Amino acid sequence: MSLLGAHHGLATFLLQGARTFLWLAIAIAVFAPLEHFFSVRKARFFYAGWRTNLVWYFVNSLAPIFLLGPPSLLIAWGIHAVLPAQITGAAGALPLWPRMALAMIVGEIGFYWGHRWSHEWSVLWRFHAVHHSAEHIHFLVNTRAHPVDMVFTRLCGLVLLYATGLASPVGPHPGLVPALVLLIGSLWSYFIHANVRWRLGPLEEVLSSPAFHHWHHTYEDHKDRNYASMLPVMDRVFGTFYLPKHWPERYGTATPVAPDWVGQLVDPFAVGKKAAVTPAAEATKGV
Repeated sequence: MSLLGAHHGLATFLLQGARTFLWLAIAIAVFAPLEHFFSVRKARFFYAGWRTNLVWYFVNSLAPIFLLGPPSLLIAWGIHAVLPAQITGAAGALPLWPRMALAMIVGEIGFYWGHRWSHEWSVLWRFHAVHHSAEHIHFLVNTRAHPVDMVFTRLCGLVLLYATGLASPVGPHPGLVPALVLLIGSLWSYFIHANVRWRLGPLEEVLSSPAFHHWHHTYEDHKDRNYASMLPVMDRVFGTFYLPKHWPERYGTATPVAPDWVGQLVDPFAVGKKAAVTPAAEATKGV
Protein backbone atom coordinates (compact mmCIF):
# COMPACT_ATOMS: atom_id res chain seq x y z
CA MET A 1 0.00 0.00 0.00
CA SER A 2 2.79 2.39 0.90
CA LEU A 3 4.55 1.52 -2.36
CA LEU A 4 1.40 2.30 -4.32
CA GLY A 5 1.08 5.57 -2.41
CA ALA A 6 4.67 6.46 -3.21
CA HIS A 7 4.10 5.74 -6.90
CA HIS A 8 0.95 7.86 -6.85
CA GLY A 9 2.79 10.72 -5.15
CA LEU A 10 5.63 10.54 -7.66
CA ALA A 11 3.19 10.48 -10.57
CA THR A 12 1.40 13.55 -9.16
CA PHE A 13 4.70 15.38 -8.76
CA LEU A 14 5.84 14.51 -12.30
CA LEU A 15 2.48 15.59 -13.73
CA GLN A 16 2.73 18.90 -11.90
CA GLY A 17 6.28 19.29 -13.22
CA ALA A 18 5.07 18.80 -16.79
CA ARG A 19 2.32 21.36 -16.22
CA THR A 20 4.88 23.77 -14.81
CA PHE A 21 6.97 23.61 -17.99
CA LEU A 22 3.85 23.97 -20.12
CA TRP A 23 2.64 27.03 -18.19
CA LEU A 24 6.07 28.62 -18.51
CA ALA A 25 6.07 28.10 -22.27
CA ILE A 26 2.59 29.64 -22.54
CA ALA A 27 3.53 32.59 -20.29
CA ILE A 28 6.66 33.33 -22.33
CA ALA A 29 4.70 33.06 -25.59
CA VAL A 30 2.12 35.54 -24.30
CA PHE A 31 4.18 38.05 -22.31
CA ALA A 32 7.53 38.15 -24.12
CA PRO A 33 6.02 39.88 -27.21
CA LEU A 34 3.87 42.17 -25.04
CA GLU A 35 6.85 43.25 -22.92
CA HIS A 36 8.88 43.85 -26.09
CA PHE A 37 6.35 46.01 -27.94
CA PHE A 38 4.48 47.65 -25.03
CA SER A 39 7.14 47.88 -22.31
CA VAL A 40 7.09 50.51 -19.58
CA ARG A 41 10.89 50.51 -19.82
CA LYS A 42 12.93 48.74 -22.45
CA ALA A 43 14.91 45.81 -21.11
CA ARG A 44 16.79 42.84 -22.47
CA PHE A 45 14.97 39.52 -22.55
CA PHE A 46 17.65 38.13 -20.21
CA TYR A 47 17.57 41.01 -17.73
CA ALA A 48 19.49 41.17 -14.45
CA GLY A 49 17.91 38.76 -11.99
CA TRP A 50 16.09 36.58 -14.53
CA ARG A 51 17.76 33.39 -13.29
CA THR A 52 16.60 34.03 -9.74
CA ASN A 53 13.05 34.68 -10.93
CA LEU A 54 13.10 31.49 -13.00
CA VAL A 55 14.23 29.36 -10.06
CA TRP A 56 11.49 30.85 -7.88
CA TYR A 57 8.98 30.09 -10.63
CA PHE A 58 9.77 26.38 -10.44
CA VAL A 59 10.02 26.33 -6.64
CA ASN A 60 6.67 28.04 -6.15
CA SER A 61 4.96 26.02 -8.85
CA LEU A 62 5.87 22.75 -7.10
CA ALA A 63 6.05 23.76 -3.43
CA PRO A 64 2.25 24.22 -2.92
CA ILE A 65 1.79 20.47 -3.38
CA PHE A 66 3.62 19.95 -0.10
CA LEU A 67 3.28 23.28 1.74
CA LEU A 68 -0.22 24.58 0.99
CA GLY A 69 -2.28 21.38 0.72
CA PRO A 70 -1.93 19.97 4.28
CA PRO A 71 -2.61 23.24 6.22
CA SER A 72 -5.50 24.08 3.87
CA LEU A 73 -7.06 20.68 4.55
CA LEU A 74 -6.63 21.05 8.32
CA ILE A 75 -8.15 24.54 8.29
CA ALA A 76 -11.05 23.39 6.11
CA TRP A 77 -11.95 20.48 8.38
CA GLY A 78 -11.37 22.54 11.54
CA ILE A 79 -13.75 25.27 10.42
CA HIS A 80 -16.26 22.70 9.16
CA ALA A 81 -16.22 20.99 12.57
CA VAL A 82 -16.56 24.18 14.64
CA LEU A 83 -19.01 26.38 12.72
CA PRO A 84 -22.71 25.48 12.54
CA ALA A 85 -23.93 23.92 9.29
CA GLN A 86 -26.38 26.82 8.91
CA ILE A 87 -23.41 29.12 8.33
CA THR A 88 -21.20 26.94 6.17
CA GLY A 89 -24.08 25.30 4.29
CA ALA A 90 -25.98 28.36 3.05
CA ALA A 91 -23.31 29.63 0.66
CA GLY A 92 -22.38 26.09 -0.32
CA ALA A 93 -25.90 25.55 -1.66
CA LEU A 94 -25.51 28.32 -4.25
CA PRO A 95 -24.96 27.43 -7.91
CA LEU A 96 -21.30 27.36 -8.93
CA TRP A 97 -21.02 30.68 -10.77
CA PRO A 98 -22.69 32.91 -8.14
CA ARG A 99 -20.61 31.08 -5.53
CA MET A 100 -17.45 31.70 -7.56
CA ALA A 101 -18.24 35.42 -7.90
CA LEU A 102 -18.71 35.73 -4.14
CA ALA A 103 -15.61 33.61 -3.51
CA MET A 104 -13.46 35.96 -5.60
CA ILE A 105 -14.62 38.92 -3.50
CA VAL A 106 -14.40 37.22 -0.10
CA GLY A 107 -11.05 35.62 -0.94
CA GLU A 108 -9.72 39.01 -2.03
CA ILE A 109 -10.51 40.44 1.41
CA GLY A 110 -8.35 37.77 3.00
CA PHE A 111 -5.58 38.15 0.42
CA TYR A 112 -5.61 41.94 0.92
CA TRP A 113 -5.09 41.69 4.67
CA GLY A 114 -2.57 38.89 4.41
CA HIS A 115 -0.56 41.04 1.99
CA ARG A 116 -0.93 44.15 4.12
CA TRP A 117 0.18 42.36 7.28
CA SER A 118 3.24 41.14 5.37
CA HIS A 119 4.22 44.80 4.99
CA GLU A 120 3.31 45.90 8.52
CA TRP A 121 4.67 43.05 10.66
CA SER A 122 8.45 42.82 10.66
CA VAL A 123 8.55 39.03 11.06
CA LEU A 124 6.42 38.62 7.93
CA TRP A 125 8.26 41.38 6.05
CA ARG A 126 11.49 39.35 6.29
CA PHE A 127 9.90 36.83 3.94
CA HIS A 128 7.88 39.25 1.80
CA ALA A 129 10.92 41.46 1.13
CA VAL A 130 12.15 38.73 -1.24
CA HIS A 131 9.30 39.62 -3.58
CA HIS A 132 10.06 43.33 -3.38
CA SER A 133 13.78 42.88 -3.99
CA ALA A 134 13.20 42.76 -7.75
CA GLU A 135 14.55 45.94 -9.34
CA HIS A 136 13.08 45.14 -12.75
CA ILE A 137 9.36 44.37 -12.89
CA HIS A 138 8.61 41.48 -15.22
CA PHE A 139 5.84 38.89 -15.41
CA LEU A 140 8.02 36.28 -13.64
CA VAL A 141 8.36 38.55 -10.60
CA ASN A 142 4.89 37.22 -9.82
CA THR A 143 6.48 33.98 -8.57
CA ARG A 144 9.54 35.59 -6.96
CA ALA A 145 8.29 34.90 -3.44
CA HIS A 146 9.44 33.05 -0.37
CA PRO A 147 7.27 29.93 0.19
CA VAL A 148 6.43 31.08 3.73
CA ASP A 149 5.15 34.38 2.35
CA MET A 150 3.18 32.66 -0.41
CA VAL A 151 1.55 30.14 1.92
CA PHE A 152 0.66 32.74 4.57
CA THR A 153 -1.05 35.11 2.13
CA ARG A 154 -2.99 32.34 0.41
CA LEU A 155 -4.14 30.84 3.68
CA CYS A 156 -5.51 34.24 4.75
CA GLY A 157 -7.84 34.11 1.77
CA LEU A 158 -8.69 30.41 2.07
CA VAL A 159 -9.68 30.77 5.75
CA LEU A 160 -12.43 33.22 4.80
CA LEU A 161 -13.64 30.99 1.95
CA TYR A 162 -14.08 28.03 4.30
CA ALA A 163 -15.49 30.16 7.14
CA THR A 164 -18.22 31.56 4.89
CA GLY A 165 -19.03 28.18 3.36
CA LEU A 166 -18.07 29.33 -0.14
CA ALA A 167 -15.55 26.48 -0.06
CA SER A 168 -16.17 23.22 1.76
CA PRO A 169 -14.19 20.04 2.42
CA VAL A 170 -17.31 17.95 1.79
CA GLY A 171 -19.67 17.54 -1.14
CA PRO A 172 -18.94 17.10 -4.85
CA HIS A 173 -15.61 18.55 -6.03
CA PRO A 174 -14.63 20.01 -2.62
CA GLY A 175 -11.43 21.62 -3.91
CA LEU A 176 -12.92 23.24 -7.01
CA VAL A 177 -13.78 26.71 -5.67
CA PRO A 178 -10.50 27.40 -3.83
CA ALA A 179 -8.53 25.98 -6.76
CA LEU A 180 -10.32 28.28 -9.22
CA VAL A 181 -9.87 31.31 -6.96
CA LEU A 182 -6.13 30.67 -6.68
CA LEU A 183 -5.79 29.93 -10.41
CA ILE A 184 -7.61 33.07 -11.56
CA GLY A 185 -5.72 35.21 -9.05
CA SER A 186 -2.39 33.74 -10.12
CA LEU A 187 -3.05 34.28 -13.83
CA TRP A 188 -4.06 37.90 -13.22
CA SER A 189 -0.97 38.40 -11.07
CA TYR A 190 1.26 37.58 -14.04
CA PHE A 191 -0.44 40.41 -15.94
CA ILE A 192 -0.11 43.08 -13.23
CA HIS A 193 3.58 42.27 -12.73
CA ALA A 194 4.31 42.45 -16.45
CA ASN A 195 6.50 45.18 -17.90
CA VAL A 196 3.54 46.41 -19.95
CA ARG A 197 2.42 50.04 -20.11
CA TRP A 198 -1.26 49.29 -20.65
CA ARG A 199 -3.76 51.31 -18.61
CA LEU A 200 -7.35 50.21 -18.09
CA GLY A 201 -8.96 53.64 -17.89
CA PRO A 202 -12.12 53.69 -15.70
CA LEU A 203 -11.78 49.93 -15.26
CA GLU A 204 -8.73 50.54 -13.04
CA GLU A 205 -11.22 51.31 -10.26
CA VAL A 206 -12.61 47.80 -10.71
CA LEU A 207 -9.68 45.63 -11.80
CA SER A 208 -6.02 45.97 -10.86
CA SER A 209 -3.70 46.95 -13.70
CA PRO A 210 0.07 46.84 -14.22
CA ALA A 211 0.23 50.53 -13.27
CA PHE A 212 -1.71 49.88 -10.05
CA HIS A 213 0.65 47.12 -8.97
CA HIS A 214 3.85 48.74 -10.27
CA TRP A 215 3.24 51.52 -7.75
CA HIS A 216 3.14 48.88 -5.05
CA HIS A 217 6.70 47.90 -6.06
CA THR A 218 8.13 51.42 -6.16
CA TYR A 219 11.38 51.99 -4.28
CA GLU A 220 10.88 55.67 -3.52
CA ASP A 221 7.56 55.95 -1.71
CA HIS A 222 3.99 54.62 -1.59
CA LYS A 223 5.33 51.13 -0.82
CA ASP A 224 2.48 50.75 1.65
CA ARG A 225 -0.23 51.16 -0.98
CA ASN A 226 -2.18 49.02 -3.47
CA TYR A 227 -2.28 45.70 -1.63
CA ALA A 228 -5.19 44.22 -3.59
CA SER A 229 -4.36 41.53 -6.10
CA MET A 230 -7.41 41.96 -8.35
CA LEU A 231 -9.98 44.34 -6.82
CA PRO A 232 -8.67 47.88 -6.10
CA VAL A 233 -11.90 48.67 -4.27
CA MET A 234 -10.30 46.95 -1.27
CA ASP A 235 -7.66 49.67 -1.19
CA ARG A 236 -10.35 52.32 -1.63
CA VAL A 237 -12.28 50.95 1.35
CA PHE A 238 -9.22 50.56 3.61
CA GLY A 239 -7.49 53.81 2.59
CA THR A 240 -4.45 52.44 0.72
CA PHE A 241 -5.31 53.30 -2.91
CA TYR A 242 -2.73 55.24 -4.92
CA LEU A 243 -2.69 55.54 -8.71
CA PRO A 244 -1.23 58.64 -10.41
CA LYS A 245 -1.02 59.02 -14.17
CA HIS A 246 2.76 58.51 -14.35
CA TRP A 247 4.82 55.40 -13.62
CA PRO A 248 7.35 54.77 -10.81
CA GLU A 249 10.93 55.80 -11.50
CA ARG A 250 12.53 52.92 -9.61
CA TYR A 251 11.63 49.54 -8.15
CA GLY A 252 13.00 47.48 -5.27
CA THR A 253 13.40 47.76 -1.51
CA ALA A 254 15.84 49.31 0.95
CA THR A 255 15.73 46.11 3.00
CA PRO A 256 18.91 44.09 2.34
CA VAL A 257 18.03 40.89 0.45
CA ALA A 258 20.47 38.26 -0.85
CA PRO A 259 20.87 38.37 -4.65
CA ASP A 260 20.67 34.59 -5.12
CA TRP A 261 17.65 32.41 -4.45
CA VAL A 262 19.41 30.20 -1.87
CA GLY A 263 20.20 33.24 0.28
CA GLN A 264 16.67 34.54 -0.23
CA LEU A 265 15.30 31.19 0.92
CA VAL A 266 17.50 30.81 3.99
CA ASP A 267 18.21 34.34 5.27
CA PRO A 268 14.70 35.15 6.61
CA PHE A 269 15.06 32.23 9.05
CA ALA A 270 18.36 33.50 10.50
CA VAL A 271 18.26 33.35 14.30
CA GLY A 272 19.21 36.62 15.95
CA LYS A 273 18.88 38.54 12.71
CA LYS A 274 18.06 42.19 13.22
CA ALA A 275 14.37 42.84 12.72
CA ALA A 276 13.61 44.12 9.25
CA VAL A 277 12.20 47.63 9.01
CA THR A 278 8.82 47.36 7.34
CA PRO A 279 7.84 49.81 4.57
CA ALA A 280 5.11 51.24 6.78
CA ALA A 281 7.61 51.96 9.59
CA GLU A 282 10.13 53.31 7.10
CA ALA A 283 7.54 55.74 5.73
CA THR A 284 6.99 57.27 9.19
CA LYS A 285 10.66 58.15 9.77
CA GLY A 286 11.09 61.82 10.29
CA VAL A 287 7.36 62.44 10.60
